[in-house]
Amino acid sequence: VQLQASGGGLVQAGGSLRLSCAASGRTFIGNIMGWFRQAPGKEREFVAAITWSGRTTYDTESLKGRFTISRDNAKTTVYLQMNSLSPEDTAVYYCALSNKDSSRRADISLFDYWGQGTLVTVSS
Repeated sequence: VQLQASGGGLVQAGGSLRLSCAASGRTFIGNIMGWFRQAPGKEREFVAAITWSGRTTYDTESLKGRFTISRDNAKTTVYLQMNSLSPEDTAVYYCALSNKDSSRRADISLFDYWGQGTLVTVSS
């Protein structure tokens, strides 16, 4: 399985970005796709995940109000719409996929496949 993320870039505070991640290879129906991020000097952290049926999980309620995860199963692509961005959102964003269904959607160990990361920089 290969994951190709895109859509990162430089944006001013308050702006928006839409990240995309296309999966190819042996992906199973029922997989979970997610987004994580890693800021400089920090550990990789969970952002959001979405099941095959569209059930979503977000790290916090504040992220849920600004970020929206969605997917297109026909294209095996997951999206992350990010609005009202702040400098604290600056990080490398990674998409991930698990071919196992689980309720532990925020658990980094669930995900077997990772994209290369796309850098999001939010200027103040």
